Amino acid sequence: MNVGDKAPEILGLNEKGEEIRLSDYKGKKVVLYFYPKDMTSGCTAQACNLRDNYAELRAAGYEVIGVSINDAKSHQKFIEKNELPFTLIADTNLKLVQEFGVWGEKSMYGRKYMGTFRTTFIINEEGVIERIISPKEVKTKDHAKQILQ
Repeated sequence: MNVGDKAPEILGLNEKGEEIRLSDYKGKKVVLYFYPKDMTSGCTAQACNLRDNYAELRAAGYEVIGVSINDAKSHQKFIEKNELPFTLIADTNLKLVQEFGVWGEKSMYGRKYMGTFRTTFIINEEGVIERIISPKEVKTKDHAKQILQ
């Protein structure tokens, strides 16, 4: 997915097993942020930064949706532990990460593995991708400010 592309209508199932559709957020900009894994330090820092600035993001017309390949149960624990006010999509079949092009080979300590690249897509009120914050640009502890600028 690139800037100017129309985002898919059906995003997936959230932590409650509910289907999340882009049309559910009509008239709002959607912050669709992809992150590697629940409960890890970077992902927790990013989610908590978005939580702490959630009111400001909503006031600016944004709705936040997180996406990882963790299952609904893992997302429920992550939401409860960190008191997250937004929904998380459980992309266990890798459909969304592949559709958005954020799934690929990563390496850590010389070990190669497949994983999610931390990427944020800002989708406008018409469902079109207006901005992409790439893995190299995402600042986990200051992410809301990046979105609002």
